[in-house]
Amino acid sequence: MADTPLIQIIIGSTRPGRIGRTVAEWFTAHAEADERFDIELIDLGEVNLPMLDEPNHPRKRRYTQEHTKRWSETIDRGDAVVWVIPEYNYALNSATKNAIDYLFHEWAGKPLGVVSYGGVSGGLRAAQQLKQVGSSLWMKTMPDIVMIPNVHSLVDDDGALQPTEIMDTSAAALLDAIAERL
Repeated sequence: MADTPLIQIIIGSTRPGRIGRTVAEWFTAHAEADERFDIELIDLGEVNLPMLDEPNHPRKRRYTQEHTKRWSETIDRGDAVVWVIPEYNYALNSATKNAIDYLFHEWAGKPLGVVSYGGVSGGLRAAQQLKQVGSSLWMKTMPDIVMIPNVHSLVDDDGALQPTEIMDTSAAALLDAIAERL
């Protein structure tokens, strides 16, 4: 780990018209203001991974595709991961799960934070599923999440997320938990 740990904030939605970037930008600003971490914002829409196309199990780390090698290098350089995820149909979205499934060792041992958003549930079911997946990859899953219910109602006319006090408190608590586990 570097002197200043690197948190990678990953936008999990790739859907056109998504609100994930808006949510991630809010959380990124919060994390940058914290000053204990270096921050890297990663957009799965820009990473552009196809459906998993590696012939070998990721535990073997014998990648054949250039996009997988780049993805491995990207995730390898981070010290902690915070996924910013939507909930689709009561579950974790496929782009997030696909990106996770490409790798194994690159995730292991890293703190895993979750910022979820959606309608009434705030993405809670997707967040719980992501935490299960993270545990199976030997990640240090944070017990609490930043959950944003009714996210569209929190976006102003300029397209910026207007956080509630609970969101700001939850974001600070998540960053504290990550710092304790690095």
